[in-house]
Amino acid sequence: MAKTVIVVIDGFGVGAMPDAGTLRPGDTAADTCGHVLDQAHTPAGRPPRLPVLGALGLGLVHPHPGLARSTRLPVAAGRAALGYPGADTFAGHQTMMGADFSRVAVARLADHLDQVAGALTEAGHRVELLDRQPLLVVDGAVLVHDNLEADPGINWNASGRLDDLAFDGPGGILAIARTVRTVAPVARVIAVGGHADGPLPRFVRAGEGDTVGLDTPASGFYRNGGLRVRHLGAPLDHTRQLPELAARAGLPVTLVGKAADILACEAAERRPAVPTAEVLAHTLDAVRAGGEGLVVANVQETDLAGHQQDTARYGQVLEQVDAGLAGLLSLLTGDGDRLIVTGDHGNDPAIGHAHHTREYVPVLIHRPGAGPARRLPDTSSLADVGATAAAALGLAPYGLATGTPITGG
Repeated sequence: MAKTVIVVIDGFGVGAMPDAGTLRPGDTAADTCGHVLDQAHTPAGRPPRLPVLGALGLGLVHPHPGLARSTRLPVAAGRAALGYPGADTFAGHQTMMGADFSRVAVARLADHLDQVAGALTEAGHRVELLDRQPLLVVDGAVLVHDNLEADPGINWNASGRLDDLAFDGPGGILAIARTVRTVAPVARVIAVGGHADGPLPRFVRAGEGDTVGLDTPASGFYRNGGLRVRHLGAPLDHTRQLPELAARAGLPVTLVGKAADILACEAAERRPAVPTAEVLAHTLDAVRAGGEGLVVANVQETDLAGHQQDTARYGQVLEQVDAGLAGLLSLLTGDGDRLIVTGDHGNDPAIGHAHHTREYVPVLIHRPGAGPARRLPDTSSLADVGATAAAALGLAPYGLATGTPITGG
């Protein structure tokens, strides 16, 4: 009756990958974990304390002096390269669940304006350019634009104020994003609705790689409450990803937090949430339900703190996650249970920009009943995390599109 729980700390990197400086040379210094531990301070003036992440082996894969170099827990700890281009949450999770995402399309909206505008017009919308910029205004309310928070050309957004129109329903923000998705060559079209500090055109700016888009953090969407987001991914064979593989084997599958929004599995129980306390509570509840199964949870507020370049907030969320992991460890005690803590990319709040950073991520695996702690070799793709989880659940990893189980995981 084994249970496998994957906790993804969104935007939690442990040091730059060798190609991190290809787009932004300064990113060769990216180190989300190290910079947060060095620069974040609690209201009491002390650095963040991460005893559970330390016990899970974080200090085995990151040299920060504040992390323990050893642990008595039966853990296997290593690092994973991302295994997909850029640094993106959607691509990271799809890869982690076993999809071959190594050939995502990279495209600016400017190069596909006519095609996108045509699809929206055919769907009955009014479409115009914003001040002759390569950005579309739909029905006078929704901006269709390059995503400025991921690497240029990876994602497009359809963004609107919830004060102006609904997120769901005919003619809403999500419906517009779905029309864009039908012709978009990029990995992800993201529908975003929220409460802004003013008209959205005020927050439009140029991005890297000749992109133009809404500066979502500056707009106030992230801090004003009521944020609605839906991630519409490129077509994938979801039957060859971990959640579907587990569900077809009769195992209960629970998707928590952002994972509930971006992973496909019709049989899964979905518990979407953004506040970290809610994500952790849902995850603990799913494990307490007992029996065997798969739980995949995403902690999003670390990523949001990275985008806001708020090192202190990032540290506070990490401490909150650390406390939640202690609860999970107390519940996952069977010999076949697994707790896997990892990330999907980096988001260094101290690097000097609000983009994701291309970093290795930790792979911390708690294996009750196994031998002493061990350091794993680096793995070349997040897909190996999904394959390792499949093996722990007694599933055939070759049922996934890609990925190899990590030896010793």
